[in-house]
Amino acid sequence: MKVSKRADVPPFFAMEVLRMANTKAAGGDTVFRLEAGEPGSGTPRGVLEAAHAALDRAHLGYTESLGLPALRQRIARHYLDYYGVTVAPERIIVTTGSSGGFILAFLAAFDAGDRLALVDPSYPAYRNMCAALGINVVRIPAGITERFQPTVELVDSLDPVPEGMIIASPSNPTGTLIERSRLKAIAEHAEARGIRLVSDEIYHGITYGERAETVLKFSDRAIVTNGFSKYFAMTGWRLGWLVLPTELIRPVERLAQNFFISPPAIAQFAALAAFDCSAELDANVERYARNRALLMKTLPEAGFGEFAPCDGAFYIYADVSRLTNDSEEFCQRMLHEAGVAATPGIDFDRERGRHFVRFSFAGPSEQIEAACDALKRWLR
Repeated sequence: MKVSKRADVPPFFAMEVLRMANTKAAGGDTVFRLEAGEPGSGTPRGVLEAAHAALDRAHLGYTESLGLPALRQRIARHYLDYYGVTVAPERIIVTTGSSGGFILAFLAAFDAGDRLALVDPSYPAYRNMCAALGINVVRIPAGITERFQPTVELVDSLDPVPEGMIIASPSNPTGTLIERSRLKAIAEHAEARGIRLVSDEIYHGITYGERAETVLKFSDRAIVTNGFSKYFAMTGWRLGWLVLPTELIRPVERLAQNFFISPPAIAQFAALAAFDCSAELDANVERYARNRALLMKTLPEAGFGEFAPCDGAFYIYADVSRLTNDSEEFCQRMLHEAGVAATPGIDFDRERGRHFVRFSFAGPSEQIEAACDALKRWLR
């Protein structure tokens, strides 16, 4: 029987490594988990308490397809409190994870055959979703000079002009920020050329210096994706949100009704409490900062080369060209011989990624310390 060509997309190698690491750990071996972009702290206590209360009192049936009105209002208040930006709750759409938000946004904003630009290296699900939806990806190769982020000059060089462009600040896998002035220039340039900007802001709240700025400061036509997985440490609850320009609200609502019916009710009731857990969540960021400092010191000592500045998120994207020209094989050896699980760069850049490895430092500090010791021993 036929299998659709839409399903013929590359695997998400971070999840492939996670599976191999689980198998190794299940066999009784010690594994240091630096492969997955998942907070090691678990769900905040206030969120768990809200979930228990909802189980006891709430009717956990379908919600509105666009999400609980109370949660949409609370997210809108977050934009005013955190960014000083006023966003109407009607523009906020609660989604089944930020991944579900991307699918809805891509379907509503782009047609099959449209061109969507993105920087290499970048989160692999962007291009894999586009492949499944028939959207053509236009790669913008950015390097350390551009801090692995787009510039107006790089965008201006695209010919023909793409219908859309994805930006991410902080970025996965590099952790780099688009500084405020560059973000403003890109947003203005994209609007002038008729390029629909999709801004992935899932790592906002996790920065080590300058705070990340929302593109909504500079554009009402951009699509913003965000969610509760990273800063709010709710990965398994599968809850995200979109901020949409007004012309996309009803199209996304119709799609959401048919694709997902509604986001998970229990996760929405629980997420209402997430914005009141800042003390616990900011303590997580302080731990990430310590883990980041340890890796930034250890990796050069162990023989790894240059890496991105890592302004935010919880990743270091390290150059391994001194050690290998095959990051996939290198990561397999590192897992089996040193017990350190990390993600090969080919996940994020199919060509240059063979010279890079992504390390996640979102886990417990003791695990990061032990992984650093194991790496130094292995590479000696």
